[in-house]
Amino acid sequence: MEATLSPPPLSAFLRRLLPLSLPPLLLASRHLRVSSCAHGSDGDRIVARPSSELRRGIRENSSKVEDEKILSLRRLFSRPDVGIDAYIVPSQDAHQSEYIAECFRRRAYLSGFTGSAGTAVVTKDKAALWTDGRYFLQAEKELSRDWTLMRSGTRGVPTTSEWLNDILPPGARIGIDPFLFSFDAAEELKQEISKKNHKLILLKEFNLVDEIWNDSRPDPPSKPTRVHDIKYAGVDVVSKLSYLRSHLGESGCTAIVVSMLDEVAWLLNMRGSDVPHSPVFYGYLIVEPYRATLFVDTKKVTKEVLNHLTNAGVELKPYESVLAEIESLALKGAKLWLDTSSVNAAIVSVFRSACERYSSQLNNNSTNQSIHHGGPDAVYQVSPVALAKAVKNNAEIEGMKNAHLRDAAALVEFWCWLEKEIENNVALTEVDVADALLEFRQKQEGFIETSFNTISGYGANGAIIHYRPIPGDCSLVENKNLFLLDSGAQYVDGTTDITRTVHFGEPSKRQKECFTRVLQGHIAIDEVIFPERTPGFVLDVLARSSLWKVGLDYRHGTGHGVGAALNVHEGPQSISFRFGNLTALQKGMIVSNEPGYYEDNSFGIRIENLLLVIEANVPNAYGGIEYLGFEKLTFVPIQTKLVELSLMSPGEIKWLNDYHGQVWEKVSPLLNGEALDWLSKNTRPI
Repeated sequence: MEATLSPPPLSAFLRRLLPLSLPPLLLASRHLRVSSCAHGSDGDRIVARPSSELRRGIRENSSKVEDEKILSLRRLFSRPDVGIDAYIVPSQDAHQSEYIAECFRRRAYLSGFTGSAGTAVVTKDKAALWTDGRYFLQAEKELSRDWTLMRSGTRGVPTTSEWLNDILPPGARIGIDPFLFSFDAAEELKQEISKKNHKLILLKEFNLVDEIWNDSRPDPPSKPTRVHDIKYAGVDVVSKLSYLRSHLGESGCTAIVVSMLDEVAWLLNMRGSDVPHSPVFYGYLIVEPYRATLFVDTKKVTKEVLNHLTNAGVELKPYESVLAEIESLALKGAKLWLDTSSVNAAIVSVFRSACERYSSQLNNNSTNQSIHHGGPDAVYQVSPVALAKAVKNNAEIEGMKNAHLRDAAALVEFWCWLEKEIENNVALTEVDVADALLEFRQKQEGFIETSFNTISGYGANGAIIHYRPIPGDCSLVENKNLFLLDSGAQYVDGTTDITRTVHFGEPSKRQKECFTRVLQGHIAIDEVIFPERTPGFVLDVLARSSLWKVGLDYRHGTGHGVGAALNVHEGPQSISFRFGNLTALQKGMIVSNEPGYYEDNSFGIRIENLLLVIEANVPNAYGGIEYLGFEKLTFVPIQTKLVELSLMSPGEIKWLNDYHGQVWEKVSPLLNGEALDWLSKNTRPI
């Protein structure tokens, strides 16, 4: 991540309040995988015992706690203004973002576990961390013996609330920072722990991890925001706000709080660099029928951005004043639209408290004309911005296509270089390879940054789904095993995400079969035709069918939504085995297609392209409805020597040859020299 300029001192309130997705245990994960390994890399020290042992009451190997951060946190429990028996530390910031600024990585600071999804819980005598299958192996390596790893999604593993209900005596006080929980998540937690008469304590004046982090805590981000050009945005701010106001009118609401950072950026045609890998900035937006207010650190607003906002009728207020504005709206009798799946519990609780004060004020002064008739109220429903943002307009689609072609050129140049280096026995680590890929991308016009940490996994490391190599503690990339590379980029006009798995030597029969079955699932998704109003989970089985035939599977979703020059993970659409997401795939949405297979301590396979949902050209329209399909956005060769042709149908072979024909046609004009020769060699028909 780029170094940031040191900002002027901010209030303690702003440092804590400045802001990932919903709590990881409540969201469908991007890549979920089950691991049976329970030992660290040294092989003889247990760093996280199987969580199923908790049900049997087995105690830690050592009762002595050595982690000073845990001890420091526990000392705060008895402070008069705290008074709790347990404290929950999620991964989130105040905007439920997936990626967060360094100064808000509280769970990582406390536990040492650096994965993007996880929840830490500390009681007076225990410390546990929940994460999903993407991070089991990583957590085993990073957690000290003072932590118990809870492998979420594994049979017999309790949720955080179940665990707290099991180990705490009735009537315990469980503390949270309400800015870091969506209102829905906080309410669910409150309901679950009430079964044992526990009380949820909202500590909104301070965060306990910040109290022990002190001066070593990184400064908040301070880089300026920028205007996202209309030629990439496609629709101006006034039109977007008009669309949102029409929804306000239809719902009878007088204001809406927009708190998701990508929704704020999309609505205002702005971008920022507050969060690694995501071109967003920390801010809230409140939209009323004749007014719109952006709550942001005004030092980040350049003259160009200020003029842009002024022309759209958007006012500016300090970021930390949002709670005061929420109170003011309630006292004026506003009917507030709140998406409680994303708006944090602090905002909702402040609004509710202000509503109670309104009632009292109304009783004391019924003639006050500043109070709207009917009193304040809230409508709790999903933000209309999420779906509008997910359905791309023509300019956004064009930008995504252009960005993917430039990205493909960079990747072809990179693979050409890497293959030659491996052939020449040049010693390259996984980090070296990731750094080199970044250099190739940086040469492309409009490149801004990576869209997530590059997953560069050789051999067994490829089986760690969200593996991140660390300098000095990673593998060499050689020609004896599979190499998985999952990477992406943020360009001024689009966002990319691509995975390729290759072998620089001779793959085994097992590896070829597994790769081919993953490829067959990838092809099945790419070719599917489906009726409108079909949710993504209906398609997920197609990606797994070939693997299921031989008793194999992967425990992560098949596809996630992708933003246009925005977050690489975008809702509400997805393709996943989790059938709770009923969002229909719609024309203009973009999703990933990334089936995989992971063999613990051996290798990992994933093949990923991005797809645009389009209207399918079919001869019939049964029921008078529209049928949809996919158009590929990603054009990079798939290594054919890993394909076991005897398993492939003629139609699947034709798909692969046709795809490589498209790759050559679209990408070759952007290349020359050795890279062009490499592309020609790797797109030949099989």
